[in-house]
Amino acid sequence: MSALYDTIGLNYANLRKPDTRIAARIAAALGDAQNVLNVGAGAGGYEPAGKHITAVEPSAKMIAQRSASETTVIQASAENLPFADKFFDAAMASLTIHHWSDQARGVAQMRRVTRGTIVFLTYDPTFRGFWLTDYFPALVTLDEGQMPPLAKYTEWLGSVTISPVPIPHDCTDGFLAGYWRRPSAYLDQRVRAAMSSFHALGNVSDGLAKLESDLNNGTWAQKYGHLLDLDELDCGYRLVQTD
Repeated sequence: MSALYDTIGLNYANLRKPDTRIAARIAAALGDAQNVLNVGAGAGGYEPAGKHITAVEPSAKMIAQRSASETTVIQASAENLPFADKFFDAAMASLTIHHWSDQARGVAQMRRVTRGTIVFLTYDPTFRGFWLTDYFPALVTLDEGQMPPLAKYTEWLGSVTISPVPIPHDCTDGFLAGYWRRPSAYLDQRVRAAMSSFHALGNVSDGLAKLESDLNNGTWAQKYGHLLDLDELDCGYRLVQTD
């Protein structure tokens, strides 16, 4: 994961600005916990204000893009958290578990060092319905190979609550579905560069050519124009919270 984000994370902080509406969901899930661990913290997105945050991130380039704050930042991986048992009130991990080399071990480490709530912002790999996969069908296979099935969280953590996280049409966070109502954004190499999925797919020229053609000739609008009337859309993102 460190090597990946040392490559794609060069302009990450500018393109992956946390969306306040998604941030509010995460903050509410964390409740009144004060000493919070953020695993796979990246450039610091979704770390709630008013809490003592310890951020764990393996990529030096991602750490370098963090804004100045009182957050304690440690370069380490989810699979080897350098903390004592039950050290934190709560722990969080946002759109990161698919990059972990050993997901079960990473979650077990979070459980070991946390005495309270654990919150994941993740993606349901069985979800179907995001139009982008019509142009890049390999995304489906990629998600199935990288993202843990939602049932795994129960296996790893016990009882959990799983709820949809609809994506706002003007989402400020440029993750894969962040531009669902702004399809031309996916033609921008700079935008795609901040999405790990496109990095993993490699050559996407055929899909880009088809998308550009469909946008220009009206095919995209004919198929998906109804989405332009929506303020938010379920694109498969889920909030997992221990009970």
